[in-house]
Amino acid sequence: MQVPRLTWKPVGLALLLTVVVSAGGALTTDIGEWYYALQKPSWQPPDWLFGPVWTTIFLLAAISSLLAWRRAPDVGSRRRMVILFLVNIVLNVTWSLLFFRMHRPDYALYEVALLWSSIVTLMVIMWPYSRASSWLLTPYLLWVSFAAFLNLTIVRLNGPFAGN
Repeated sequence: MQVPRLTWKPVGLALLLTVVVSAGGALTTDIGEWYYALQKPSWQPPDWLFGPVWTTIFLLAAISSLLAWRRAPDVGSRRRMVILFLVNIVLNVTWSLLFFRMHRPDYALYEVALLWSSIVTLMVIMWPYSRASSWLLTPYLLWVSFAAFLNLTIVRLNGPFAGN
């Protein structure tokens, strides 16, 4: 099996997707009056921590995708990984839309299960090509697991949300 050399095209694509996801998340995250009025658990991290954590996670995901891309044995495998990463990006931004823009943490709670599943799927699909790629997504999986529990707690403290 010949490992494709690292070219600028996949590097550029990975960096572009990282910027798009970061910008999409930032644009759909409206921390305003509605958000501050929500009851939140005492163990919620401070708001300032979320930006650096997500930036780190997105950078690790970009590195992960590049490593897996280089090790994938064929075009079909690379295409499958790109599609899975794109699905993950859509799910990531959709969660922010549901929670922050639509003010529906209850809907976001259902959607976060799909986001979590997409991360696990990526880790499983990439494992045979690059174990390092799979491990690099572990912080993402752990953070989304934590965010899902935080989301659940906010729903329990503030629901129901219908009619907001």
